[in-house]
Amino acid sequence: MTQQARLRMISRRLQPHSERESEGNRQMSVTKSEIIQQLASRFPQLSVKDAEVSVGVILDAMADALIKRERVEIRGFGSFSCTSRPKRVGRNPRTGVKVEVPAKWMPHFKPGKDLRVRVDSAD
Repeated sequence: MTQQARLRMISRRLQPHSERESEGNRQMSVTKSEIIQQLASRFPQLSVKDAEVSVGVILDAMADALIKRERVEIRGFGSFSCTSRPKRVGRNPRTGVKVEVPAKWMPHFKPGKDLRVRVDSAD
């Protein structure tokens, strides 16, 4: 890795999460804490702590369902499911040695039609 690449990587780590850009695309990301702050400010009757608990409960329920290999569907947003990846033989990129990669389950997100349309028309 060149010195310039290292400096870019370090400066990127120092930027606030929501201000990071990737490869020339102005790509904003939203963190869990930002969602909690937005929820608390949008609903004044909720304290930040209540919003934090609410977001945590929702995300935990989704994770628990995926752990049980159940599908999570949020109408107008999309669906989460688990797909299985079979075991395979991979290759260590540094040494070129063959490596056995075990079978695993991977979460998968499929955006709903409403979300796809909203994202497409956001230009």
